[in-house]
Amino acid sequence: MKKTLFFLGFACLVNAQAPAGYYNSANGLTGASLKTALSNIITNGHQDKGYSGLWTGYKTTDIDKNYENDGSILDIYSENPTGTDPYKYTPGTNQCGTYSVEGNCYNREHIVPQSFFNEASPMVSDIHFIRATDGKVNGMRSNYPFGKVGTATFTSKNGSKLGNSTSSGYSGTVFEPINEFKGDVARMIFYFVTRYQSKLSTFSSGNMLGSSTYPGLQTWELNVLLAWHNQDPVSQAEINRNNASYTFQGNRNPFIDNPGYVDLIWGSQQPVTDTQAPTTVSGLTVSGTTASSISLTWNASTDNVGVTSYNVYMNGSLKTTVSSTSTTISGLSASTTYSFYIVAKDAAGNSSSNSSTVSGTTTGTVTPPTNCVNETFETIPTSSTSSYLTRTWTNGGITWTATDARTDQTISNKAITVRDGALTSSTSANGIGSLTVTTQLKFSGSNGTFNVKVNGVTVGTVPYSTTATTTTISNINTSGNVTISLVNNSASNRVAIDNLSLTCYGGTSRMANSASTLSKEGNTLQISQNPVSNQEIFVKGETESIQKAEIYNLQGKLIQTINQPFRSNRNSIKIKNLEQGIYILKLDATALKFIVK
Repeated sequence: MKKTLFFLGFACLVNAQAPAGYYNSANGLTGASLKTALSNIITNGHQDKGYSGLWTGYKTTDIDKNYENDGSILDIYSENPTGTDPYKYTPGTNQCGTYSVEGNCYNREHIVPQSFFNEASPMVSDIHFIRATDGKVNGMRSNYPFGKVGTATFTSKNGSKLGNSTSSGYSGTVFEPINEFKGDVARMIFYFVTRYQSKLSTFSSGNMLGSSTYPGLQTWELNVLLAWHNQDPVSQAEINRNNASYTFQGNRNPFIDNPGYVDLIWGSQQPVTDTQAPTTVSGLTVSGTTASSISLTWNASTDNVGVTSYNVYMNGSLKTTVSSTSTTISGLSASTTYSFYIVAKDAAGNSSSNSSTVSGTTTGTVTPPTNCVNETFETIPTSSTSSYLTRTWTNGGITWTATDARTDQTISNKAITVRDGALTSSTSANGIGSLTVTTQLKFSGSNGTFNVKVNGVTVGTVPYSTTATTTTISNINTSGNVTISLVNNSASNRVAIDNLSLTCYGGTSRMANSASTLSKEGNTLQISQNPVSNQEIFVKGETESIQKAEIYNLQGKLIQTINQPFRSNRNSIKIKNLEQGIYILKLDATALKFIVK
């Protein structure tokens, strides 16, 4: 029979075993002033026990004394408050480790993901918002914010869910714990944005945090957490954990000691309305042009809660939406002038005024792509993201294999992280001129290098450190079929790899010949109507034996593949809705340039 949690009202929670006078300096304050006073209180005395110290802390902070009361780990992602738990963990003996399903092991769940603050101390080891939870569920939660789930794509054995958000103001993917622990999650996040309020402007928002000291959260997320705090009052289990955490690291969660602080800081439990628009974007400039693209950069806009995106307008129409302060607009016509302006938006949908307008002109000559291989790691497998496994995926005709690798770390976006292993390509038929790659040391460890091997022969090294670093090895100049390997020289350093590109031998690419007429074994192939129209390419020549057609953009990205494109004596290829621009049609080993107007 489960024990019933002991819920206490506001009057009883003014002091849940906090030392006498602990909160005296906050007396009589409200709003941002109260939040700052509490931040000072809980920063003083905070002792950073280190990331590995969490395992020790959990032996007193995360023990089940209120449900089964059996000394097992109290895991908010697996605890069944009204029945038998689906599995249980013994403190110190079931730590992750490798996992593939629920119940394999427990690990350290940052309720505010550590990637938001680049795994820096003391945040990375602050036990007040880092819970002992099942490894599999932790991995599924990933870096997603907390919110109300509509349609679940994953449900844990205790009912915690991952899926699309139905919370007002946000439509992305969110994670929703069971009702029993919604208030726990809210108060841990309130602790985080109070304890670290002075650092929030340097953290990533993750569609969750605000960029300013007050209120410290995105408006939509604040509304969710206020509701959860109200519907799930402080439990005896939270009080026990707060007291044990205070003993362990020397500070307390004030929103467990005195839940009334939530209302005094952020107002009543009614939804908070954000009506303030972001500032107008400044510093918009054209940073680069090619025959088919224009690159833009600008200064970040500011907002009372936080800017979530930038709408990029070209010739008066919305062209794209990005979250960073730069973008490249591709698929443009050569020797053509385009105008651009930017509008900043926040999570509540408020829009800034239009930025000033800038113009850019594409160059007049199409330059074929110089990259034989351009691997961004956007298609790496995502299951068991934090486990070290052999990972295999294919992109742009190259199959990659990463051994002893995990997929949950990032540099620019997705990255592959190699520990005691290597990243190896399948064969590329166009040789290699140079290699460029970005690396970054993750977690603990020391600076080191990867050996870069071409066909098994070391041709150079790539350094890595805690700072993301891009390195180019020039003049490799190996022709013919090549395989590339990056081998970690350390058996323990965990190093993320991102944005790896290879130029072809001699500086040419897989699409090196950009003429619209090429010869194939004495057979002249030609695009007969160029620019093409009606999304159809007509090809002259002997096409019956061609097995595969591929369409690439000028950045080398594969857009479309058609097997046996000229069966039934056809002399044309139907293509997808391509934007205006210049593309490459590859017919088996022959490449033809075509233009879409």
